[in-house]
Amino acid sequence: MLAGSTVVDSRPVTRERIFSRLTLPRESRPTAIADYAFLSDSNGSALVSKEGSIDWYCVPRFDSPAVFCRLLGADAGHWSLGPAGPSRQVRSYVGDSLVLRTEHETQEGKAAVTEGMVFAPGSRVHDIGHNVPHVLARRIEGLQGMVRFVMELAPRFEYGLTHPYLKATDAGVIARAGPAALHLGASVPLECRDGSAFADFTVGAGESVSFSLTYAPSFGKSDPSVMDAEEALKDTIEGWESWMGSHAGYQGVRVEQVRRSALVLQGLTYQPTGPIVAAATTSLPEKIGASDNFDYRFAWLRDASLMLRAQWVATCPDEPSRFFQWIARSLGDFGRERVQIMYGVAGERDLTEHELDHLEGFRDSRPVRVGNAAWKQKQLDVLGEILDGALLLKDQLGDFDEEIRRLLIALADRAAESWPGPDAGMWEARDEERDYVASKVMCWVALDRAVKLAPDLDDDAKADRWRAARDDVRETILKRGWNDQLGTFVGAFGSEDLDAAVLLMPLVDFLPATDERMRSTVEVIERELADGGLVRRWSSDESGFVICSYWLVECLALAGDLDKAFELFDRATSYANDIGLFSEEVDVHSGELLGNFPQAFSHIGLINAAWRLTELTQSETSRIDNDRKES
Repeated sequence: MLAGSTVVDSRPVTRERIFSRLTLPRESRPTAIADYAFLSDSNGSALVSKEGSIDWYCVPRFDSPAVFCRLLGADAGHWSLGPAGPSRQVRSYVGDSLVLRTEHETQEGKAAVTEGMVFAPGSRVHDIGHNVPHVLARRIEGLQGMVRFVMELAPRFEYGLTHPYLKATDAGVIARAGPAALHLGASVPLECRDGSAFADFTVGAGESVSFSLTYAPSFGKSDPSVMDAEEALKDTIEGWESWMGSHAGYQGVRVEQVRRSALVLQGLTYQPTGPIVAAATTSLPEKIGASDNFDYRFAWLRDASLMLRAQWVATCPDEPSRFFQWIARSLGDFGRERVQIMYGVAGERDLTEHELDHLEGFRDSRPVRVGNAAWKQKQLDVLGEILDGALLLKDQLGDFDEEIRRLLIALADRAAESWPGPDAGMWEARDEERDYVASKVMCWVALDRAVKLAPDLDDDAKADRWRAARDDVRETILKRGWNDQLGTFVGAFGSEDLDAAVLLMPLVDFLPATDERMRSTVEVIERELADGGLVRRWSSDESGFVICSYWLVECLALAGDLDKAFELFDRATSYANDIGLFSEEVDVHSGELLGNFPQAFSHIGLINAAWRLTELTQSETSRIDNDRKES
């Protein structure tokens, strides 16, 4: 069965005919977010389960309508490839890449599946992800004994709304409907029926089977071509490792975790324009069965300074510089308009949200949303994040051009004007606007950085006005954001509710971590919001927000408690799945990953906390050495 060219078996076939021969029924629905691995070509993404089912696939962009969407609906498409019976899986990424290798061990033998979204042949450091063929490649290699595999390709375009026509070709199968087409190439016979293609084959030690799935617009003049899977995967691994070798110079603590997180951020970067999407998915729930399910496949300005710092630490300066230039282009000359908090990957502004009523959601968590209504919110924190990023990159950006100068001045003016007002906050509350303390702190950051940047701006810079407003913001926060009875900074003026976002204060130099008010705030948050190495955003949360846990790590380290900071870092990091990936949140009771996946914010938090620990450890080591020399 392994020899010869691909053919299409035209005999009548049903799902029952294929799957009645399985010794273990296959689950038709995903059950755990942590079971998935992330594949990317830095344009679009896919998620593949431990059992070998690709249940999420967005191509040619991260925010494109999904081709496989079983993650959110039982009949919304998948591409499964795995042993016909029970197996034990061990998986890992190949070297410094996002190419996945999964070893399946059955009673009869062992085989490995290597798979990934591939780059164009010869892609290396600077062109990685720019010229991609939009191909998913999968190769099965027999290692021991004999292992029987079953493959089912069930494309359902546009989030499961469209079932394609299938057409046999000499090289495999074409699936075509609406605006898209797929070409499945295979080295084994395929059987087709009812919009799906099937294969049933056995692999022995030393034998191999390959599949390649190519995406193309259905209105193209010719059918999508078929790529050699083995060579494509080899080239892609080399491309990733070439990028990592040239870009990742981090040599601090927890190197392995930082390098993996750097690859995740690169995988979430839309290379044609430069921004990082918040996550690869939409509508994975923050709580199973609940309605807080949102689309994260866009780029948030909120994340800018933290993301730019993480890229600076873990990759190299040209990556954050590209992202900042994208921010400047996307904002444009906004004048009196609201500063939009998020954009599409090519700078699109209109991200109107709607619900996909035909999908039942991950484990019946409705609704499934596409687009994100938060694009219309007022969030004052973004002013500080952009100006903080500009100060961070000032030396690399060189002299600001006229457009960037005008942008930075306008953002500083907006902060001086708008800081007294309420907003939706960085957690994007969908009820009423409030005077969130974290938003005020980031307005202070905007004004503080503007004062420092003023000599690099033109004559329109209003340094005196910005300095006065900055001092007013600080005084107001210290007076109205502090609660004497609770002994902590609270989430909003006039509220007694805690908010882990105030942990940002020492991280942006608003207050030192050694300040008694900050020490007390950290103690209250540890007591009231921290649980098992996780930090919840609010008291009412049932899940820990991963980046908040890493913010607490940084606060503890800055306060001088390095041992405790390292302990918390390792406990928080232990919640990543078996291949080092985080979602947005973690259930504090079960340890289950929740929310969209993989989450850039979580991996940003890990990188920045590791770098903080590195800096302070090196500083402490230097101090001890100096003390010894003096004694």
